[in-house]
Amino acid sequence: MNESSAPLPSGPESTRVDRWLWAVRMTKTRSDAAQACRGGHVRVNDRPAKPATTVKAGDKVRVRLHGVTRMVDVSHVIVKRVGAQVAARCYVDNTPAPPPQATVPVIRRDRGAGRPTKRDRRLLDRVRNDLHQGPPPP
Repeated sequence: MNESSAPLPSGPESTRVDRWLWAVRMTKTRSDAAQACRGGHVRVNDRPAKPATTVKAGDKVRVRLHGVTRMVDVSHVIVKRVGAQVAARCYVDNTPAPPPQATVPVIRRDRGAGRPTKRDRRLLDRVRNDLHQGPPPP
C-alpha cells in the first residue's frame, strides 16, 4: 500500500496553528511557525493569528513565508509531523499561480573590459531601444 492511499493519521478536532503549520511541513520548525504568527504573517479565516490560535477542518489559513504567500484550506488536523505526501493531503492549496515574468535578455560585457567607450554605449542604447520597442512595423 503506497503512502498516497494510506489513511490519514487520526488527530484531534482542532489544534494550535503553529503546531499544524509545522506538522504539515509549511515550516521547518515549530518555533519558525510561532515566529511567523508573532510577526503577523499568518491569518486564520482572514484574522491575524497568534501561535495559540486554533485551527479545525474547514478553516482558511494564509501564510507568508520566504516572500511567498500561500493560501490553504485545512482538510485534516494533525499534530505530529508526518511524511510529505501525507502532509500534503491534510490541506487544499488555493495559492494562485505567480504571474509570468517577462524575460528580457541581459546584455553582458566581457569581464575586465572596463568602461564602455562612447561607441559601445551608443550600440548598447540602440540594442536596448530595439528590445523595448519591439520589431519595426512592416
